[in-house]
Amino acid sequence: MMMNPRDDIILWLLEGDPAVRWQTLQDLLEEDTPRVVRERERIATEGWGARFLALQDAAGTWGNGLYSPKWISTTYTMLTLWRLGLPWHNPQAQKGCHLLLERGFYKDGGINFSSTIKYSETCITGMVLALLSYFRYPDDRVHHLAEHLLGQQMHDGGWNCQSYRGATHSSFHTTISVLEGLFEYEKAFPEHAALVQEAQARGREFLLVHQLYLSHRTGEVVDGRLTRFPFPPRWYYDVLRALDYFQACNAGGDERLKNPIELLKKRQKPEGYWILNSGPRGRIFFEMEKAREPSRWNTLRALRVLRWWKNGKSC
Repeated sequence: MMMNPRDDIILWLLEGDPAVRWQTLQDLLEEDTPRVVRERERIATEGWGARFLALQDAAGTWGNGLYSPKWISTTYTMLTLWRLGLPWHNPQAQKGCHLLLERGFYKDGGINFSSTIKYSETCITGMVLALLSYFRYPDDRVHHLAEHLLGQQMHDGGWNCQSYRGATHSSFHTTISVLEGLFEYEKAFPEHAALVQEAQARGREFLLVHQLYLSHRTGEVVDGRLTRFPFPPRWYYDVLRALDYFQACNAGGDERLKNPIELLKKRQKPEGYWILNSGPRGRIFFEMEKAREPSRWNTLRALRVLRWWKNGKSC
């Protein structure tokens, strides 16, 4: 089974969108050069990133909404721009951050976009924390979001947005959104790193107990959709999304990751690429890639996970 990126696959990735090119240069070729910076800056003016930015309205929203309609709202468009790697200082992203916080910050310290629910939504709070932290939005309420999420952590180490309704077992979906949010917060505010590192470790343990996608009771696949790799993932969890988080925060060295790593290897095609699985239904502005066809996004993400795993890095 192939693991190492071939020259033709690297060239194919470098022929893609600026968002793919800069991450290929940095994560697969280990370049730390002005070329990486240039490619990243092109996201705002070329390709997918420029197309998304052009769809922001005069009020600063996308899709005329903060969280809905899915998947063209401000939240989900900005989540995509974050994954593209749009530079943090982009003024349009800053305007979007302002709206998400001003209209979503709730009295319990989290994010609540609902007019009928009287508590913050944990998944959304995690996603918005990731955005505000990544784009370095200068507002002390960002710290309240992190504190709110720490208070929502469950006894098994993960998070579940249905805990208010009696859920006692954490959710894969909620947990990955919170973990990504806390990790972005840790990078943006290293002086508060100790506050969130322990919580992330407990959250990762919840995922590791399940080998990222298996029942800890039966060993069976919890849901076949967890083994599919769409992009962008929206609020949905999948194995590749989780592995990409583990490699990003360099949290390796655990034998329980071997199973999902092998699953990832098996999905590689003989030609060296991974295909794109279809994502959840909803409105989109445009397709970045077509489902069931070779995917630069999944190939990039899979190769950097396998590269990290092969290098044997651990936290």
